[in-house]
Amino acid sequence: MTEALPHPAPAKRWAYVIPVAAIMYMLAYLDRNNVSVILPYMHGDLALSNADKGLVGGVFFVGYVFLQIPAAILAQRWSARKTVLILMLAWGLAASLSGLVQTKSQFYVARFVLGLFEGGVWPAVLILLASWFPLRERARANALWMACLPLSSVLMAPLSGWMLDHASWRWVLVFQGLPPLLWAVVWWFTVADRPAQARWISRAEAGHLERALAADEAAKPRTGSGSYLDAVKQRPVLVLIGVYFFWITGFYGFNLWLPSVIKELTHDGSATEVGLLTALPFTVALIVMIANAVWSDRTGRRRQAVAVPLVVGIAALLLGQAVDGALPRMLLLCLTAAALYAPYGPFWAIPGELLRFEVVAVAMGLINALGNLGGFAGPYLVGWLTDATGSSVTGFAVLSAFLAVAVVLVALGLRPAAGPVRRPAGLTAEEGA
Repeated sequence: MTEALPHPAPAKRWAYVIPVAAIMYMLAYLDRNNVSVILPYMHGDLALSNADKGLVGGVFFVGYVFLQIPAAILAQRWSARKTVLILMLAWGLAASLSGLVQTKSQFYVARFVLGLFEGGVWPAVLILLASWFPLRERARANALWMACLPLSSVLMAPLSGWMLDHASWRWVLVFQGLPPLLWAVVWWFTVADRPAQARWISRAEAGHLERALAADEAAKPRTGSGSYLDAVKQRPVLVLIGVYFFWITGFYGFNLWLPSVIKELTHDGSATEVGLLTALPFTVALIVMIANAVWSDRTGRRRQAVAVPLVVGIAALLLGQAVDGALPRMLLLCLTAAALYAPYGPFWAIPGELLRFEVVAVAMGLINALGNLGGFAGPYLVGWLTDATGSSVTGFAVLSAFLAVAVVLVALGLRPAAGPVRRPAGLTAEEGA
């Protein structure tokens, strides 16, 4: 047993690394999801059917696949800080240019390019966090960063709605692509790839933190020869890809069509009204997401922290199609959103527990790349089935089936790898956030 080290793990990393990364990705998520608020108010522009609207939301994730693994490798071997900076500048420009399209084909291409540049950001930031937060804190760190997902919708859905009431959808897209270009300056001067490179913590604190991270690595089993191929051939990694695909199919299918459902509940309310009401489910999701991650870190029960919320989401999604009345349906939308966001922190803590740092980058890139193809399937399925049946009920029932497959994979496929998190020597229960 290693003797506890005298310096606490530096608390400043929670105030420096997490907020800067969260705001950065909040802007990315805004540029990804703003079409969900915009589509109901395009008023026939570009002549988009419901299936076309689903394709607009989904084609983003086709582009999203291509830079996942390259960006993960660059982040791990070169610099997560520099990789994210380059991608941030590229996606900001792509987001603004998407407001200048003249045909639906151009809109598809613009969304594909936006997905291409945003695709590498997620695995690069996960690599960055793995260099700053030991395993016993990883779910909380992930969840606090990933809180930018619902928080972006809480803040930006009303903003997008208000902007739509005062400007065309084209100008909304153009203006909302500019903030990443400004935040890139903050990112460059604030973020460091690892503790030893940061100016805002002492050398003693940085050394302590890096020893804790090294202890995590030493406690992990060797993965065959240590090659990337050995890592991704592991059964738990393949299961995680499946879980993420089926979960994300339901997640983005629900997210893209949520404003349209709320517009229906308000009997074609204004964009501002719909934007404000759309923020409510994501506010609930934000609270539940962080609470679930804290519980997951304290108990080490990653599998339950992923599966149980998804079961609740299935029930709420199905019940929402069966009940009448705006208030009950709104409450169920809040419950569904909370259930679909809650697994994020615990889920992304699992790869770091299974794999050593030198191979986890590619594994996480592959999980995110292939899993996010569900972001294409979900929105398109709901749109296509809505056109085919004249109702969204069938589409949301299919999303529930996808979520059910994710639950089965978690329950049966991750059982051997979902034990309690090992506490590395040198970290006491009081250290951390």
